Amino acid sequence: MVAKVVATAFGGPEVLAVIDEEVGEPSAGQVLLEVRAAGTNPIDYKLYSGARGKDPSSLPMSLGLEASGVVLAVGDDAHGPAGAVQVGDEVIVFPAAGSYAERVIVAASSVVPKPPTLSFEEGAGLMLAGTTAVHALRAVGVTGGETLVLHGASGGVGQLAVQLAVAQGVRVIGTASESAFAELRRLGAEPVLYGAGLVERIRELAPDGLDAAIDSVGTDEAIDTSLELVADRRRIATLANTPRGLEVGIQALGSAPGADPGWEIRSQARLELVRLAEKGLIEVTVAATYPLAQAAEAHRQLAAGHTHGKIILIP
Repeated sequence: MVAKVVATAFGGPEVLAVIDEEVGEPSAGQVLLEVRAAGTNPIDYKLYSGARGKDPSSLPMSLGLEASGVVLAVGDDAHGPAGAVQVGDEVIVFPAAGSYAERVIVAASSVVPKPPTLSFEEGAGLMLAGTTAVHALRAVGVTGGETLVLHGASGGVGQLAVQLAVAQGVRVIGTASESAFAELRRLGAEPVLYGAGLVERIRELAPDGLDAAIDSVGTDEAIDTSLELVADRRRIATLANTPRGLEVGIQALGSAPGADPGWEIRSQARLELVRLAEKGLIEVTVAATYPLAQAAEAHRQLAAGHTHGKIILIP
């Protein structure tokens, strides 16, 4: 029996509980992972909040989509994007449903090597945010020499988007709270305080205008500011406000109904993220870690939306 976190009902973090569950052996094309760290993401709490439906048959609901750990067993023909998966491999798994657990069985196609430059905690926070950042940057078509405004630059997706864009020679202006300014400067972005007067502050930094914008926070301010400063709506994308994005004719990205999930782009990005991490070109900031038993508290912090980096669960 192994411990795992589930949502026992629809609601807030108070519905989360730790249960014991039997985990079998991997079948063909599968891998059994000893989870060392599991990444948390906003989609995790959105699924059990009821915002996307309240089908009682989905309860208790397993949670988690990404993790890192050590391979304990493999089924026949267990090959991932980087080749054969073997017992003892240190890996990252994504997508990996139900990864808030001590052990989890995943498809071998979800398994990529964990870069030795990353800890298990950092590895668990790389893939969902990283592939999302790649998707967003590709969608707005930003290239070297251009200027991008990134709303929510200090979050998990934001920090990786900053690093990926800067590595391509893009100038990044990132909105954030003042507490995140030093870290964003270290990563290569030019921070700007969100809130009243944002348009004017960005114009002072970029009097020649902006080429593209990415909204990772979902506020009307982020979208309105982007619309005012970027002429081509095809070069504006939102990751967090699909209804408004569709309404105003910008790109809506992600898993929400009506958005572009970008599965192919995100899947192909995994090995590239591993390569960049191995070379030290990108890093993952771990804002906080919690044991599985404190998953509810982790989700309260996650939902507050003021975290600089990733929140990780440790089995």
